[in-house]
Amino acid sequence: MLVLDGKIAAAAVKESLKIKTAQLAAEGKRKPHLAAILVGNNGASETYVASKVKNCEETGFASTLIRLADTIDEASLLSTIHELNSNPSIDGILVQLPLPKQISEQKVIEAIDPLKDVDGFHPINVGKLVQGLSTFIPATPYGIMLMLEHYKIETKGKHAIVIGRSNIVGRPMSILLSSNLKQGNCTVTICHSHTPNLKELCLQADIIVAALGRPGFVTADMVKPGAVIIDVGITRVDDSTAKKGFRIKGDVAYEEVATKASAITPVPGGVGLMTIAGLLKNTMQAYEQRADS
Repeated sequence: MLVLDGKIAAAAVKESLKIKTAQLAAEGKRKPHLAAILVGNNGASETYVASKVKNCEETGFASTLIRLADTIDEASLLSTIHELNSNPSIDGILVQLPLPKQISEQKVIEAIDPLKDVDGFHPINVGKLVQGLSTFIPATPYGIMLMLEHYKIETKGKHAIVIGRSNIVGRPMSILLSSNLKQGNCTVTICHSHTPNLKELCLQADIIVAALGRPGFVTADMVKPGAVIIDVGITRVDDSTAKKGFRIKGDVAYEEVATKASAITPVPGGVGLMTIAGLLKNTMQAYEQRADS
């Protein structure tokens, strides 16, 4: 059984970007620049954004973190985004989700310049993805594709099950796996809360992508021998025996499923690290597109 280690795969992506950034500096050019907006002080969001900033530093990118109070009104947040849109030194913009209830996430997503939308959530970029055009791919599905490529996982002609239909992971993941790409060309089935025969479908799958946010949902009796398991789940589960009082759990019951899988991502240490790798790749792409325009 192969452990699809996100730390190793992400390090490879970051190293290639680090080399490219060093070459830009040697040519007297500026660094790619990512701006992140964090609204409030949600613990998980703080961790995610801090990791993104750290990875920018390790790759040689410039980064700007803008902290805003959770009491901010929607108009003020949109104004901040418009300022970043018009700033020529900023290549990529991300607004860490979730946002406070008084702010429309959809309005925020649509306010970001599609050419700086390194999260890949803007409707224009989603439309391009559906049509197979060059665009920013949502960071988590992009990271998964990069991981499959790094570990040379064969996907052509395979049956892939994607559990979950979110716009952030499930839907774009199904598009990528079914597309005519090196790590695509799968026959894809999307499953969700209204899928009546989920277990039976999973038992037919060569590849399972679990992205539903329910810890330990995919169990060994749902997996056929030799399947490739991609666990996107990341949920804090209270555990008084843990040092921090909680543990991070994935959507897959790792220990039991690992005995049947040919390859599997751990949680933590798997897809989460690749999400940041995908974000960094998108930021470099945004920089290059703007440099060429």
